Amino acid sequence: MTVRDAPPREIRALHTADTVTVYQAYNPEIGDPTARDGRFPESWSRSRMTWIKPSFLWMMYRSGWGTKPGQERVLALEISRTGFDQALAQACLSHYDSAVHADRAQWKALLRESPVRVQWDPERDLDLRPLPYRSLQLGLSGSATRDYADHWLVGVRDVTPLAHQVHELVRAGQREAAAALLPAEAPYSIGARAAGSSTVG
Repeated sequence: MTVRDAPPREIRALHTADTVTVYQAYNPEIGDPTARDGRFPESWSRSRMTWIKPSFLWMMYRSGWGTKPGQERVLALEISRTGFDQALAQACLSHYDSAVHADRAQWKALLRESPVRVQWDPERDLDLRPLPYRSLQLGLSGSATRDYADHWLVGVRDVTPLAHQVHELVRAGQREAAAALLPAEAPYSIGARAAGSSTVG
């Protein structure tokens, strides 16, 4: 699929038959024990909204290749497909969209009820420039945050060295070598429960 052929909104992720990989970046105090133990430490707040991103390059854009203060550890977090689909089934767009919602009142009602937010942000290329199609972000709050941390999470890898390696290759002009190291993110077919939701947009 070329950039020209890519749908404007499509879930793309590194995934297996059982799991989906998402990315987050943290400071070392959170990131190091999470990568070491495969779970979030007690200091990780289950009461705040947390955003997960299936796009590696969007995470590179957000974290400055793992160099921004407070985002020095980039984690690849494997969550169950069941959990990911459950999050999508509960999701509400973070903004009103007349193509999705009957009116603003309906959107606001969904927003109040849903523990999951959906945002579609421009995907990024190797130079972190925006592409003409969008990448999914999911904001988890309340019960979804707790489920993510305590039930959906099945594995954690520290991919900070990979982020730095890809960045160095890009800076050196070795774009093919850099692209070869990127996670193989493919279109993701959502489960039946999530497919019945009209809130993903």
